[in-house]
Amino acid sequence: MTETTHSAPKTVTIAELLKYRGKILGLKVISGAKKLSRKIVVSEINRPGLAIAGHMEQFRSERIQIIGQGEHAYCLKEDKRLVSANFRKMFAFSDIPCVIVTGGLRPLPVIKSACARAGVPLLTSSTDTSSFIRELTIFLDDKLAAVAYAHGVLVNVYGLGVLIQGASGVGKSECALELLKRGHILIADDVIEIKRRIGYMLVGNSPKNIKHYMEVRGLGIIDVELLFGVGSIMDQSIIEMHVQLETVVPGSLADYDRTGLKSREIILLDVSMPSLRLPVTPGRNLAVLIEVAALNQRLKNQGYFTAKKFNENLIKEMGKNSRN
Repeated sequence: MTETTHSAPKTVTIAELLKYRGKILGLKVISGAKKLSRKIVVSEINRPGLAIAGHMEQFRSERIQIIGQGEHAYCLKEDKRLVSANFRKMFAFSDIPCVIVTGGLRPLPVIKSACARAGVPLLTSSTDTSSFIRELTIFLDDKLAAVAYAHGVLVNVYGLGVLIQGASGVGKSECALELLKRGHILIADDVIEIKRRIGYMLVGNSPKNIKHYMEVRGLGIIDVELLFGVGSIMDQSIIEMHVQLETVVPGSLADYDRTGLKSREIILLDVSMPSLRLPVTPGRNLAVLIEVAALNQRLKNQGYFTAKKFNENLIKEMGKNSRN
């Protein structure tokens, strides 16, 4: 079992968006300055073209509403009373964070009046719509990403992020230290902050106050960057594999997989990840085993499953022998 805790859902206010990305995105407040405490709860944005045309069935009110060239052109050519009525229907939803008119366009009077009537902040951006959406989504994805904190060690082995967990004192840090000596890279020790990014991808990093430090029993706290060089550390890594180190109970070795045919997985932040149980016994070089496991997982990611291939070949040979 993974040792993790989950943080509360995150939010970003319009004021924080302006503070952190206002200049970069060319944002300017047109109206609703007193409503900038409204919260953004999702990283996705909405182009409300269908809603402006009166189709409210799939309207995503919880998202930032973007008015680009297409929506602007429709509002210009369509009857103003109809457009105004549809905006009133849109703004009947109380959870709309704000409306942003992009591409350097000037907000039309019908949009201004609708936003002012509903108390929805209206902003403009000098950035073109596609670039604006891309940059805004990246920013919001980082700020609003689901977060969990795991106890263990995160290392990058042959380009593969490996989360190593196990009971206290089982040897997680010592294993990571051996991997560092063999040229691999440390991301975090003891506490790993894990975020779920777009595409259900898990990214791990270290909390700032313990970044690049390790605790090794008998040695205490060590500075990995100073001891092993700047090439031995990374700020973050995609997590693609989980390893559980387990102290062996007498007589329990038979419980561990010897063929590799069984695929074990864990679920972290609703993301499935391949997991490996490694028994810790005297004389086993766990660092080497994790190296091989990482290389083997890379082969699996490329569609080559060694154990299944071996099993298929074995069954094929047995079939030939039975016919003979």
